[in-house]
Amino acid sequence: MDLKSSHASPVLTDPVPVNKSRLRMHSSLLGYSQQDSPLSPGKCSRSNSRKSTGSVDDVRSNGWLDAMKASSPPRKKLLKGSSAQVASIDSDLEDYYSWMLEYPSALDSFEKIIDLAKNKKIAMFLDYDGTLSPIVDDPDCAFMSESMRTTVRSVAKCFPTAIISGRSRDKVFDLVKLTELYYAGSHGMDIIGPVSEILSKNHPNCVKSTDHQGKEITLFQPAREFLPMIDEVFRTLVEITKDIEGAKVENHKFCVSVHYRNVEENNWTTIGQRVHDVLKNYPRLRSTHGRKVLEVRPVIDWNKGKAVEFLLESLGLTDRSDVLPIYIGDDKTDEDAFKVLRESNRGYGILVSSVRKESNAFYSLRDPNEVMKFLQLLVNWKGQERKHGKK
Repeated sequence: MDLKSSHASPVLTDPVPVNKSRLRMHSSLLGYSQQDSPLSPGKCSRSNSRKSTGSVDDVRSNGWLDAMKASSPPRKKLLKGSSAQVASIDSDLEDYYSWMLEYPSALDSFEKIIDLAKNKKIAMFLDYDGTLSPIVDDPDCAFMSESMRTTVRSVAKCFPTAIISGRSRDKVFDLVKLTELYYAGSHGMDIIGPVSEILSKNHPNCVKSTDHQGKEITLFQPAREFLPMIDEVFRTLVEITKDIEGAKVENHKFCVSVHYRNVEENNWTTIGQRVHDVLKNYPRLRSTHGRKVLEVRPVIDWNKGKAVEFLLESLGLTDRSDVLPIYIGDDKTDEDAFKVLRESNRGYGILVSSVRKESNAFYSLRDPNEVMKFLQLLVNWKGQERKHGKK
């Protein structure tokens, strides 16, 4: 296997020939594509004339539509300055502050967190979208600010730090552009970590290699056998959603994202049904719900929580009472990591949210700006520790 990279994050270059006979395109999907009117690059035409032969009741009866709506609360449309708007804002704030009694602000609770971090080694885990960068309409434009990049670089100089994202590992590296970090893409199914003999023995999917700087690394890809299948599903989903205005499909190497953030809500059932119909032909794949996105993933026992455990093991920080892992994330997929830290009683999950959400996290932050403030407080605290001769 050849590891190539134009950055510090190596890319496994193992081209997989696509067997067209394995595509398994169901005949009911043929009506989705617009073969009679080719689209110009970058543009979508809107059409509701083509219908799935599958019943739209499928996505309603199995809870898909409810889950899509629950993970994507609609924006309130109220007249500016109206009494209804003022009352709504007051109600939302009251509800949020009530929720914060259960999930206190990590900024307000910083001293309490640090008290427990004394004489311990912090390991930092960060989601990307909605945590280090704002949620935006176009996922290709989810850029982190230079001040956030500087802050994350400072954090990595103080503590072992990893980004765990649903994006492909290469894509999130291109967005973060920091070589000081470890990266886990595809919800933890594509990890770069330090070399460890124990890892190689315990995890058969580990591959030893070096990055372009000559630094030894471990590449871990527990879902590698799914690459051809993911590629097939990606191409199918691109084809069958191209007539839905605003739909965007992304290939994250070991998973596929179908974004409906820019799709009219009355078309959510259509996009959910089409994804549902595709997955009927791929029993080894499943769909999970994020913030206005459907994620198609392999059916394996692996998630962001497992990725945290793997990275802790690779860093030699497993089963140690002097380690305090902290995970900051905003998405439903981050709950697996929050749950691991809560159930093991060994660290803290911090949920990034400006609205009430049930979570396995201990603390909360409102938005990426508050995340940056929290990280800066950690860096400043560590600087003071070092001034006093503490490691």
